[in-house]
Amino acid sequence: MITLYGFGVGFGLPEISPFVTKTEVQLKMAELPYRKERAMPPASPKGQLPFIDDDGEAVADSTFIRAHIERRYGFDFDAGLSLQQRAQAWAFERMIEHHVYWALVGARWVDPANFAKGPAHFFDGAPEHNREKLREDAQFRVAENYLLSGLGRHAPDDDIDLAVRSLFALSVQLGDKSYLMGEKPCGVDATAFGALAGILTPFFESKLRGRAEEFPNLTAYVDRMMDQYYPEFAWTKLRQAA
Repeated sequence: MITLYGFGVGFGLPEISPFVTKTEVQLKMAELPYRKERAMPPASPKGQLPFIDDDGEAVADSTFIRAHIERRYGFDFDAGLSLQQRAQAWAFERMIEHHVYWALVGARWVDPANFAKGPAHFFDGAPEHNREKLREDAQFRVAENYLLSGLGRHAPDDDIDLAVRSLFALSVQLGDKSYLMGEKPCGVDATAFGALAGILTPFFESKLRGRAEEFPNLTAYVDRMMDQYYPEFAWTKLRQAA
């Protein structure tokens, strides 16, 4: 039995982290039995979530977990794709994880209202005398990483405009297909779903979410993926939420 370590339910999502969501959806795609446990990043071999324990072998980082699944269980997440399509899927995954993801981070962690509503509560269990200091330090570190990512160096509206160009690229790639690369889900769909659901969750208000809602094929895609991989989760359809 594989054990997947993640943050758990929160922010109107079945899993707070888009990277944990990516791995969980890929485990579902591969039809591998697993159980899920809550953990914090320091417990991971790489200091980040997700990580898995597969029969005593710890594997951290969602991309390396995918490689582990493909190697150990012989599952090809991109089965049916040509070599060129596999390259395109990898390029979209890198765009999502190194650009779209940081836009999500900005909306959650840098925006004061969203930080207070969401990530600030990660520290509710900390001793009262240093709870606020831990919150401030964590927000500062994330904001610093947001700056280093490149997006945080721009004016607030400019960073959203850049992120929307990536959302536009995803919308064009999806078109009227069911999934990014065709009519069958593949590995990059797990990545895209995790990030897009994180942006579009009705839990947070943000300019990024408002702009993302302008792409109806992306909102329908998130609803479709949620129905397929988390049918038990009480998800409000995005058009209804809007």
